[in-house]
This record gives sequence, C-alpha cells and structure tokens, in this order.
Amino acid sequence: MPATLAFTAEELALVRFSVSPMWEVLTSFRVLKHPGLYPVHGPWFDQVRPRLVAAGLLTGRLAALFHAESYVPDFLNPVPTHSAPSLADELAALRATSEDQLAIDLDCYAAEIADGPRQPFVERLRTHREQALAELSGEIEQYFEIALAPYWSRIRTLLDADVYHRARQVAEHGAARLFNELHPDVSWNSGTLQMLHRQRVLCRDGTAPGLILVPSAFVWNKILTRAATGDVPQLCYGARGVGTVFARRAPETSDAVAAVLGRSRALLLAELEAPASTTELAARTGLSAGGISEHLTALRGAGMVSAHRAGRSVLYARTAVADSLLAAAI
Repeated sequence: MPATLAFTAEELALVRFSVSPMWEVLTSFRVLKHPGLYPVHGPWFDQVRPRLVAAGLLTGRLAALFHAESYVPDFLNPVPTHSAPSLADELAALRATSEDQLAIDLDCYAAEIADGPRQPFVERLRTHREQALAELSGEIEQYFEIALAPYWSRIRTLLDADVYHRARQVAEHGAARLFNELHPDVSWNSGTLQMLHRQRVLCRDGTAPGLILVPSAFVWNKILTRAATGDVPQLCYGARGVGTVFARRAPETSDAVAAVLGRSRALLLAELEAPASTTELAARTGLSAGGISEHLTALRGAGMVSAHRAGRSVLYARTAVADSLLAAAI
C-alpha cells in the first residue's frame, strides 16, 4: 500500500513552496556519500569532493549523522519559515533544537544504526547539546561555503524557476496537476496525496496542517519527506532541468562579450563554468596570477563573479548576471 497524506480544503490552502539551503546541504551530502550513484551530479562531485576531503568534512560531525540509509535526524531540516530562508536562518533554528526533540531524533537514529559502529558525536549531542549543535552549525557553514556557495547562483536560479513553473501549474490547471507532475511516485486522488516506495511514512499524525514543497537540485530521482510532531510536513522533490546545472560544457568566448569586457575577462568568465581559484585559472589560461586577480576584482565589482573561501584558497564563481550575458551573446 502507498503512503498517503489526506487534505481538507483548509489544509490544501496551506500548501506552499520553500527554497531551503539546509535541504540542499543534506541532499548534496547524500550524493557525496554514494559515488557514482547520481551521474547527473558527476561534474559537481568531481570538483568539490577533493576540497571537502582536504577540509575533513566528509568524515566530520555531519558525516556522523549519515550512517542510516533511510533516516537523517529531523532536527537537521527545521521547518522553513518563509519561501526563501537563508542558511543563517535555518542554522539558528538548528542550534535552537530543544532537548526533547533532539532526544527523539537521536533515538530514532540509534534504532536505524543499531548494528553499526558507535558515533561519538551522536553521544556528544546528547550530553553537550548546545555546544555540539554550535559545532555542527559551524561545520555546515564550512561545507556550504565549499560545496554549494560557488554554485548557489545557478542552483537558486534552477529552484526559483521550478517554483515558478509549479505555481503556474496551479494557476492554470489546479493543485491536482501540480501533485501529479511532481514525481512518478506521487499522485493526487480525491483529496489524498499518494506516495509509492516510501521507506518512511509521511502522515498527519500529530503534525501541523498544510504541506511544504521543497525543490532540490540534488534529489533527482526520488522524493524525501519529513514529518515531525507539531511541525508542518515537508516533501522534497527533484527540480526540473537539474541536468543543465552541472553539465560539462567547453569554454566559449564571445567576440561580442570580449569587445565590451576585453578578451582576458571574457575568457575568465568562460572558464568559470565551474568555480576555480586564481591558481587553477592561471594554469588553464596562461594568464598571470596577478593579472587574473585584477580582472576578477573588476568582474566581482560589476556583479559578474562571486568569491567563496575554501580552506586556504578562494574559489571564484560566475553569477547569474554573467550567465545571462554569455547566453545572450552566443
């Protein structure tokens, strides 16, 4: 039997969307834990994994909470308070996790990994809650800066476009079309949302009314759910067009863009299809590191490039402004 989530007219009216950085943290970390399982994310995986290994972030505190195949503790996905919470907003909610909620989540987690190795950080969460949550929050910030921030402009564009598309579906065809096209495992029938192949059940028992739909660039071929007592249930699904976000493309320089920005800056924008440091850009372009730094400073001032700390180096990434400029010039 499929898992079901029934809706009254009032509950259907409370369905909303949210773009959640924490959902992207957890779904992307899941991709990193299963090399080769998600080929659509291969270019991103190849770029970020060496940096995360060097920073020790694949074997740290967050990794200690990923040993169960079908459950990640619910406190890692606090309920988004609006349509686009910041990572800082969600980490503040994570740090404010109550002792009771944390105990419930960790008990569920312990039951899932009963036969697995003991995780010292999980025990630390029980015995030193506030300090351990603060440590976890700091590590998640570091993970986001290395793994997601350089790509966030294009990820956010993808997620916003998905929400816009789904909202148009509701406006033009109603909620049934929205749910029926979310994922092959999801269907709407007579006021009930049905979900197939669920390892964990999404239900109304003790939860708040409504439903939060969360698009993700990393879920891809499945749906994930969260239903905690007292909270609005959440359903995370793969956003449309995720294959375009991380696809490898040969760098292209446009004569039109070069005529405006100069050939060196146009070349650097083309090379920043994937985030890179000045050292990496120098090796690929033959330009001097000093010259590259000067060009990147100018591009950053114009809003075409963003900078993100990754350990001892800084990664530069193309912004949506630059993406639009290059796309228009092709």
